[in-house]
Amino acid sequence: MTRRVILGVSGASGAALALEAARVLHCAGIKVDLVLSRMAERTLELEIGPNAQAELVALVDRLHPVADLGATIASGSYSVAGMIVAPCSMRSLAAIAQGLDDNLPTRAASVQLKERRPLILLAREAPLTLAHLRNMTAVTEMGGIIMPPVPAFYLRPQTTQDITTQIAARAVDLLRLAPAQAKAWAPSIGDDPK
Repeated sequence: MTRRVILGVSGASGAALALEAARVLHCAGIKVDLVLSRMAERTLELEIGPNAQAELVALVDRLHPVADLGATIASGSYSVAGMIVAPCSMRSLAAIAQGLDDNLPTRAASVQLKERRPLILLAREAPLTLAHLRNMTAVTEMGGIIMPPVPAFYLRPQTTQDITTQIAARAVDLLRLAPAQAKAWAPSIGDDPK
């Protein structure tokens, strides 16, 4: 099985999710092809800091320009195990749902769907409009996985880092390429039914 995935990063808020996903993939020994939208570059700097993009790029194997529709990841013949878009903006979601392959991240996502490979979208918006919900339904009907980055409060996270790490690990686990990275829920002793 191919141990290479695509990490797409859109300009939605939640840039830390991209960095954490890259860290989890890197630690699991999975090779990563990275593509950033122009707004992703800006959001990384605004939300994390001026060195965020360099830190992200250092964790991956290849960086592809957003406008390069001739890149390897734009073709179904390029062997990858799937794709994560973290975070996924509603604009990117809409483009994927409608097959509007107007940039490399949306084209690469469409390729995953046509090749029946896992596509995990960490859709970032609240509240949701009917258009958002319909686009989520369309992607789900095509085989994609919509995974809103919802905190696992049952794990009692102490920091934002705990939250983003768990969400990123759950997304990577959905690719089923390595042993589970996310912390599993376990009932406390007082919850044990006897």
